[in-house]
Amino acid sequence: MEEKAKAEQKKIGMTETWLKKHRLLYNGATRHPLIISIRDGTINTASFKTWLAQDYLFVRAFVPFVASVLIKAWKESDCSGDMEVILGGMASLEDEISWFKTEANKWGISLSDVVPQQANKNYCGLLESLMSPDAEYTVAITAFWAIETVYQESFAHCIEEGSKTPPELKETCVRWGNEAFGKYCQSLQNIANRCLQKASDEELKRLKLCC
Repeated sequence: MEEKAKAEQKKIGMTETWLKKHRLLYNGATRHPLIISIRDGTINTASFKTWLAQDYLFVRAFVPFVASVLIKAWKESDCSGDMEVILGGMASLEDEISWFKTEANKWGISLSDVVPQQANKNYCGLLESLMSPDAEYTVAITAFWAIETVYQESFAHCIEEGSKTPPELKETCVRWGNEAFGKYCQSLQNIANRCLQKASDEELKRLKLCC
């Protein structure tokens, strides 16, 4: 039975195995009430402004995390192409932070006054733990893929045919839900799958990928 499971993982990819195993958790993230309210046009302005402010703080913490993944790729990856893919993500973050500042100004948000909520502190704490020298590249790159993919699939849902996303939020949704970003997430998934195929049982346990 164990050999059969491993053969299936190799066939469809370890990340697909994870998505299959944790579908409820994944759906809870990509179909969060905030996303659903944006898609059906019932989003409360105050809720959106709270998300925008909190996500700005998260993205600022995300920058050093991605930098650490880049360093781990340089030290541990067996494929030189990994660095180019990760560097592409790094390059986009400067523009992303500028976008948040512009949007905050448009919505009347003072970013300097934003206090991180507990959930945000927990997420940032997770990123910090993955920046540790003891955290393996495989674990970090898989987390990077998962974070970016949740963003992409969530906001792509808001621009699908039949959505009622308010016009003033379309730019936000297209920013993460666009096809090009989807292809970037696919590149990260390919890297993660390659690394996971060679990962130790201990690494897989930390990612909850073991059967």
